[in-house]
Amino acid sequence: MAVTVSLAVLFGVITVVLYRSRAVGFWPGLALVLFGFTLASTGAGPAINQLLTNLVTALSSAAS
Repeated sequence: MAVTVSLAVLFGVITVVLYRSRAVGFWPGLALVLFGFTLASTGAGPAINQLLTNLVTALSSAAS
């Protein structure tokens, strides 16, 4: 749960920075956010979550 919340905040900050720097416009940014919500509700959601959890765990182990 903590990894999911942290990554959601991180990706939210990245989205805001890209929007404010005009690298991504409002409508393309909205389309990407909606795509993320749609992707999370499919069968790929749990697999993506597991992949990200494993990646964070591996990075954490490598840093220790």
